[in-house]
Amino acid sequence: MSGARHELLPSDLDLLAFLTDCQVRQLSPRTLEVYRYQLEALLSSLSDKPLSDATPTDIRSHFLTLQGRVGVYTQHQAFRVLRTFYRWLQAEGVRDDNPMARLKPPKLPQKPLDPLSMDTLKALLATCERRTFHGDRDRAALLCLLDSGCRASEFAALELADVNLATGTVIVRHGKGGKARATFLGAKSRRALLAYLRHRGREPGPLWQSQRGARLTAHGFLQMVRRRAKRAGTKPPSLHSFRRAFALQALRNGCDLLSLQRLLGHSDMSVLRRYLAQTTEDLQQAHKKAGPVDNLL
Repeated sequence: MSGARHELLPSDLDLLAFLTDCQVRQLSPRTLEVYRYQLEALLSSLSDKPLSDATPTDIRSHFLTLQGRVGVYTQHQAFRVLRTFYRWLQAEGVRDDNPMARLKPPKLPQKPLDPLSMDTLKALLATCERRTFHGDRDRAALLCLLDSGCRASEFAALELADVNLATGTVIVRHGKGGKARATFLGAKSRRALLAYLRHRGREPGPLWQSQRGARLTAHGFLQMVRRRAKRAGTKPPSLHSFRRAFALQALRNGCDLLSLQRLLGHSDMSVLRRYLAQTTEDLQQAHKKAGPVDNLL
């Protein structure tokens, strides 16, 4: 999904109209990029046929091709994008039927998603030198990424004005699907953030910056985590594992599921269930609190 490719106008008029509608609805740039990438992949497999003429057989053939090229999560993403696009074509009156109506999404593995280990976090934090720009910035970023539960792209997009240091409120302006939401930072994360801001200053602009003032991207955060992990002698965690750890720790600490869903910005509980893969110890503690026999009067 290179940037240069997306500067060109789509060759399919319905795709162009769909993306324009998405822009009018102020969907996030990342969402637009994913839509365009997946729809152009289908378009290329249709040869000279426009997207609006695709049949269920065409789409099944496309997914067979994807099976040999990309992982199951990317296949599932493609299914969701195509379903959204063809529903839009129906709503616009371009098609009377929906070629996705009888198609089933690829099955996702039910293996629990691993969260960031707290021991790994402590090891990363131990490499952050206090009272230096990079040390204080990286310490603040590690703590705030975990404490906010933000997606990496949301975290990188934050502006200084999006964070209320008095209340800890963080406004995510362009979440998944273009939806805004509020999340929060606790006192310890805010103290670490203040230490970083003493280096950065309080000028408006990107919250997370390089020492020269450039915005730190999601890739930049990943590189930072890898450098810290190398110094700590530990396996580098993924940025998304911070979000999973937030979800699991919040559940363990008593957060209700509806509040957790809203903090994470999930539209339903289906994805959240995979974040909350409780350990045997979690279930044992739940049974200890709620087991009917031990709690008899």
